[in-house]
Amino acid sequence: MINEQYKAMLGGKSVIRELSEYATKRGAEIGYENVFDFSLGNPSVPAPQDFTDAMVDLYEHGDPVAIHGYSPSLGIPSVCATIADSLNRRFGMDYEGRHIFPTTGAAGALSHAMRAVTKPGDEIITFAPYFPEYQPYVNGTGAHLTVIPANTANFQINFEAFEAALNPNVQAVLINTPNNPSGAVYSAETLTRLASILESKQREYGHDIFLISDEPYREIVFDGNTQPYPARFYANTLTCYSFSKSLSLPGERIGYVAVNPKATDADLLVPMMGQISRGTGHNCPPSSIQLGVAKVIDETSDLSVYETNMNLLYDALTSLGFDVVRPGGTFYIFPKALEENATAFCMKAKDYDLILVPSESFGVPGYFRMAYCIDTEKVKRSIGALERFVHEQYGK
Repeated sequence: MINEQYKAMLGGKSVIRELSEYATKRGAEIGYENVFDFSLGNPSVPAPQDFTDAMVDLYEHGDPVAIHGYSPSLGIPSVCATIADSLNRRFGMDYEGRHIFPTTGAAGALSHAMRAVTKPGDEIITFAPYFPEYQPYVNGTGAHLTVIPANTANFQINFEAFEAALNPNVQAVLINTPNNPSGAVYSAETLTRLASILESKQREYGHDIFLISDEPYREIVFDGNTQPYPARFYANTLTCYSFSKSLSLPGERIGYVAVNPKATDADLLVPMMGQISRGTGHNCPPSSIQLGVAKVIDETSDLSVYETNMNLLYDALTSLGFDVVRPGGTFYIFPKALEENATAFCMKAKDYDLILVPSESFGVPGYFRMAYCIDTEKVKRSIGALERFVHEQYGK
């Protein structure tokens, strides 16, 4: 008999993927340049030339056995040391290579982090709006995901609801900053208060509560700001990262878990993740990609286009009367829809070849997400379609 759990999941296809597939189909009919596809968060800028050069050099001059062979189960030691050194320089941490576990992207990092600090039946708390794939990630561990309602004033944490939801069964809290879909950047004030609450509850419950910090958009922050590093605020932090956005390498599936050296059992957690890999078939990301990103560890793609695009859309949306919190980072904007039913709103937008993602799957009703990781020229042309949509459908 086939697995009924995964069979049932076939009926829960990602709304984002469905809209992306529709946009591709529509593009085949009218030309994709005429479809304003804001559905999928796929980076639109190329990887740095230095990364390409590093990969070419590896393939031309590196040891083929080392490049193409299995990496050690806990990652290539030199790569782990390079990542640790970079984090220490940038954020004032004291990681060693043994605190870094390379993974297949942030998804692999999250899956390992969750399994390392929970068991079936435990509870993980996250905050709306949240990345919808958190639900299957958590379900796969046997834990339960509790979603805290959004603070729609600024998309920082809704602390009142969070404190009311905390209970002794909570073993981990999952945050995503900068946030997909809101673009919010958790402030130092938010992280300080979060850490204080978790430290207090650890003492009250008599057990650790781990903070799992999902940070693939860490480098995409606007107005000259930076993302405060959550692990600086709370000892029991597992930082989950991906190079997908910073280096525009989503298809390469490369990331890591960084275990705060001050965390409980910090020296055990990476070896435990190696054991988790045995049970999940993870078996380390490709050796060549580990070696390649280590060569450009402090570099990023040219990410400035995302701030340009954000400002264009924010100005257009606000001028049309949308209620929207200005993003502090990422390449997403999360306005309130012009009617209560966000799905109905987004279906109407499709008639104008505007592909927008309704907010229900993000845990917040009545909003929509625009992924503006597209060419700036196309963003500019989309504004005319957005204006026609709003004027004709809502009289604004």
